[in-house]
Amino acid sequence: MTGTTPLPSSSLSVEQVNRIASNQEQNPFDILGPHPHEHEGQAGWVIRAYLPEAQEAAVICPALRREFAMHPVHHPHFFETWVPEETLEIYQLRITEGERERIIYDPYAFRSPLLTDYDIHLFAEGNHHRIYEKLGAHPCELENVAGVNFAVWAPSARNVSILGDFNSWDGRKHQMARRSNGIWELFIPELTVGAAYKYEIKNYDGHIYEKSDPYGFQQEVRPKTASIVADLDRYTWGDADWLERRRHQEPLRQPISVYEVHLGSWMHASSDAIATDAQGKPLPPVPVADLKPGARFLTYRELADRLIPYVLDLGYSHIELLPIAEHPFDGSWGYQVTGYYAATSRYGSPEDFMYFVDRCHQNGIGVILDWVPGHFPKDGHGLAFFDGTHLYEHADSRQGEHREWGTLVFNYGRHEVRNFLAANALFWFDKYHIDGIRVDAVASMLYLDYNRKEGEWIPNEYGGRENIEAADFLRQVNHLIFSYFPGALSIAEESTSWPMVSWPTYVGGLGFNLKWNMGWMHDMLDYFSMDPWFRQFHQNNVTFSIWYAFSENFMLALSHDEVVHGKSNLIGKMPGDEWQKFANLRCLLGYMFTHPGKKTLFMGMEFGQWAEWNVWGDLEWHLLQYEPHQGLKQFVKDLNHLYRNAPALYSEDCNQAGFEWIDCSDNRHSIVSFIRRAHESDRFLVVVCNFTPQPHAHYRIGVPVAGFYREIFNSDARSYGGSNMGNLGGKWTDEWSCHNRPYSLDLCLPPLTTLVLELASGPESLSEAANSPL
Repeated sequence: MTGTTPLPSSSLSVEQVNRIASNQEQNPFDILGPHPHEHEGQAGWVIRAYLPEAQEAAVICPALRREFAMHPVHHPHFFETWVPEETLEIYQLRITEGERERIIYDPYAFRSPLLTDYDIHLFAEGNHHRIYEKLGAHPCELENVAGVNFAVWAPSARNVSILGDFNSWDGRKHQMARRSNGIWELFIPELTVGAAYKYEIKNYDGHIYEKSDPYGFQQEVRPKTASIVADLDRYTWGDADWLERRRHQEPLRQPISVYEVHLGSWMHASSDAIATDAQGKPLPPVPVADLKPGARFLTYRELADRLIPYVLDLGYSHIELLPIAEHPFDGSWGYQVTGYYAATSRYGSPEDFMYFVDRCHQNGIGVILDWVPGHFPKDGHGLAFFDGTHLYEHADSRQGEHREWGTLVFNYGRHEVRNFLAANALFWFDKYHIDGIRVDAVASMLYLDYNRKEGEWIPNEYGGRENIEAADFLRQVNHLIFSYFPGALSIAEESTSWPMVSWPTYVGGLGFNLKWNMGWMHDMLDYFSMDPWFRQFHQNNVTFSIWYAFSENFMLALSHDEVVHGKSNLIGKMPGDEWQKFANLRCLLGYMFTHPGKKTLFMGMEFGQWAEWNVWGDLEWHLLQYEPHQGLKQFVKDLNHLYRNAPALYSEDCNQAGFEWIDCSDNRHSIVSFIRRAHESDRFLVVVCNFTPQPHAHYRIGVPVAGFYREIFNSDARSYGGSNMGNLGGKWTDEWSCHNRPYSLDLCLPPLTTLVLELASGPESLSEAANSPL
């Protein structure tokens, strides 16, 4: 029944009502919702609601089984009533809007905030490691009512509202309340997972900015830009054994061979190939711009079915994904991130990506994500000028902008910004179970004058070019990663001589456990692009990397950066006719996998793609019908299995004890030979590389131990497309000292070849040698 208790005179001023109606009140809870109010000696509650489209409204009190009509106060859509009860239970509002009537819970009846004062304190000092569990949109229950709690950091905003289909994108309907440290918060009852939303942010000049949620877990598929309410705790994981094993592993002692992939251009599907979600329901296809009509992206689940078996067959230990975090433009490769906490919706939902990672782990494959804390784009819905000020970036463009890239630089000196990024790194390990990050463009973070001319940058407080705040931030991130997730990988793409990048933070290092060896990559690509006759004058390209190979924990990477922008793909960089190109490439990869350091290869290199990487297209899968490409793919597969099964090739990657030259001075023949040793073992391998097309029938190298040396790998094998020269399974040593060693081997060196030999343990090796195809 409708209450008939007379309404007491309103205690609100016109100004208070107008502040609500014009969305200028920073704490709407002071005006809206229930407030204790005694009338004529009787305890009760005055309840107020601002309902912009309502003609009538009433308060429903289910516990009392009563309904109280509301009356306009100072404004036709500002309603008020009085409920004569000492204790007020959660109530509902009956709203009449034209011919439509609906019943809702009042958001301003829920005053229990999700963020505590301690959360806000930790965030303010930059040390809330799981701030993503508090800021953003989180399904939860308050007062036994399900809904979504929203919280956003916008300290310079005059007002913040939540927009969405659920309120007709009207910022007057869900005005947020300001907490300390510039955090705004509101619980919206009955809102569910899947709701699209943005924040409407007004500055003190009245300018309005509609922003995606910086901590949003999902975004709409481009070109739409709203965030989507998501629950990341619904997926049931099946990788507990993998995570437990990882926790007890020392990565530097493990074989790490990484397949670098851009999911959007590895392979596409036709639009008539129906994709499904976790429940088997059809998903709408996401078409690909600039690609053949009818093409669409593969989903995370489809990629799990196709990519994982492919990588598993090739023998890689990890898949590295170019940025999965949401980005607006397909052609950007993902490095201009607008949703740092959102796995891109191009390929499916958060649960779909979890499924992909889970399947990788169940098949013994680790997952590495490219992570981009160095810069972010200027897109209007993103972080740029977020609350009407330079919140995440520096205000001075000499500090806050990469003009060459058209992006903005994070302000690492601001605690909340540093917290946003550090927690983001942990987030991907925590919620998505990833195994490592590769931090993009570290040099751009470390140097204040990176790609800047004189006068376009500001020195640090000591007058230097080093970004001290960025270096401290990286130390913090790496310390946290290894504290929370032992056995994880943190890899730096760092192209300068900044010291101790992969050294622990407690000795002053940046704390990464691996660094891309950019010097090795440049030297080797320069070397292999030469006509082999000229290589005799550039032996230093091959040998120089060993001088510094153990100053950092290196990863040898031939990445996507080397096959774009007119650089040609890897096979196209090789000189000579087609046979020599493939032989050169096999020789290069053979040297790479036997050289100290972990390994990374970009997709398409494993079978010799001719064309440069095209972000809009597929890999050139049709090439695998031809024998040279089949042979190269088999070579990479066998090379991976050799590497992963030979501790001498990986267990001492970062220690001088794992490498020893036999001869690095034969520049006249462009040949090098060396020994790789296993950790705490007498096992070793002998590697010989002939970098010219000239074979050698009797090439002698010194070895430390007498016996039969089996030829366990030969890049010139017929199965790989080679000339099939070799050593008939192996060679016995001669008591003929060479290279300051008591014994030596008289070897046949095929052209453009990497040979790997292993000392056999006994006479049984003779029968193995007899059965060798070489």
